[in-house]
Amino acid sequence: MVQDDKCRAVQGTWYSEYDGKTLAASGQVDIDHMVPLAAGWRAGADLWDTAKRKAFANDLEHSQLIAVSAASNRSKGDQTPDLWKPPLRSYWCTYSRAWIDVKHDYELNVTEAEKTALGDMLDTCDS
Repeated sequence: MVQDDKCRAVQGTWYSEYDGKTLAASGQVDIDHMVPLAAGWRAGADLWDTAKRKAFANDLEHSQLIAVSAASNRSKGDQTPDLWKPPLRSYWCTYSRAWIDVKHDYELNVTEAEKTALGDMLDTCDS
């Protein structure tokens, strides 16, 4: 990967876990919030102070940020797993586990529809 003087990745290849695409241009890559900020807001983040919202939006320690194709990120928008799943079914197990991890770490609410969808995705896990 090649970086510019501001440490931005400007050349290289990236693999998008959501759709299995290998991307050759930085403009094809988005950084996705596993739990979208708007979905987090609807699940309890509206009660947080500014510092906690910033930590959630910029969390590099948990499963919250992932580089994916811009196309898959835009199709996801701010939807929860009951409304959107990664096109690459083989990633459903990892995706659902990461979603649950983020929701748990930040003590965010889970709707019944979301819980059902996550359960279906967890059923794709080998163990």
